[in-house]
Amino acid sequence: MERWLQRQWYERVAPPWWLLPLSALYRVVLTIRRWLYQQGYLRQIWVPVPVLIVGNITVGGTGKTPLTLALVQALQSKGWHPGILSRGYAAPGGEIRHIQAQDDPYHWGDEAVLMAQHTAVPIWVGRQRSAVALALLRSHPEVDLLICDDGLQHLALARNVELIVLDGARQVGNGAVLPAGPLREPVQRLQQATAIIVHGNSLERDAVKQRFAPLPPLFTLQLQARHWVNVFQPQETRALDFFCNTPCHAVAGIGNPDRFFAQLRQYGIPILAHAFPDHHAFTTTDLTFTPPRPLLMTEKDGIKCRHLSGLSNAWMLPVEAELDDGLTLFLDHELRRGH
Repeated sequence: MERWLQRQWYERVAPPWWLLPLSALYRVVLTIRRWLYQQGYLRQIWVPVPVLIVGNITVGGTGKTPLTLALVQALQSKGWHPGILSRGYAAPGGEIRHIQAQDDPYHWGDEAVLMAQHTAVPIWVGRQRSAVALALLRSHPEVDLLICDDGLQHLALARNVELIVLDGARQVGNGAVLPAGPLREPVQRLQQATAIIVHGNSLERDAVKQRFAPLPPLFTLQLQARHWVNVFQPQETRALDFFCNTPCHAVAGIGNPDRFFAQLRQYGIPILAHAFPDHHAFTTTDLTFTPPRPLLMTEKDGIKCRHLSGLSNAWMLPVEAELDDGLTLFLDHELRRGH
């Protein structure tokens, strides 16, 4: 079903007509909800430190998690002491937890555990971001900035800065809101952000600017891979070109698997591509293919597969976000000005 919807959203110019009434209803609900917060009928919680939201208006991945990690490092260089808030995709009910690198990604969320493995700053998860924020600040009084990964639609948490990440290639698909299109919010929401981060190159950024102007400041985000890491023996690595001209199986359980598959083909790797739903809970059976070949996957998928057996020739591709020149200075200024 998810793959069918992706095709309707991104490969067809017009959305399916029979989903438009549901989209209209969804849009009315969004409008009423935002109005209730604006008028104070629903309460926004302000916390005693600045809040930076990293989010998107489309369903699926756009690079928010590597961007969040890069922002942590960049803002630390400006003297900030950040903490990270996350939904924790698989986190139970209303439970709030401080995430550690060894936590189970199936239980607490693959993005949260992935971030814990890459940074020493406190990472807390829970459904109610405002409650998570207050719990984090009580436990970590040194934190003077909260970065909320995927919190754009969680209006109960007041924010000082909003970054909306947009896929430069897919942009907003057919432009319709759910379920007829991929949009969580109408495209006009872009104009209300502090800045737009286009996951792509400068040409894609300029295309976004031309299509949706007027917009707040635009910056680009590009993900760079350094080497391959063995899923089960992380100390074992291979050069980025190691699998060039080697037939491989490639799996991806992320929001936009085609981006990962295209990246591998650009590296000269002939692949058999196997797409799975975002946040898929992999089993050994899922990853047993004929004929046997090296198995390539994203790091987000790789951390969920370490408990599986019989897959020694499995490799994951960590990526790092390269930030646009000027983004760190811009955010440092906005955060200090707005708080």
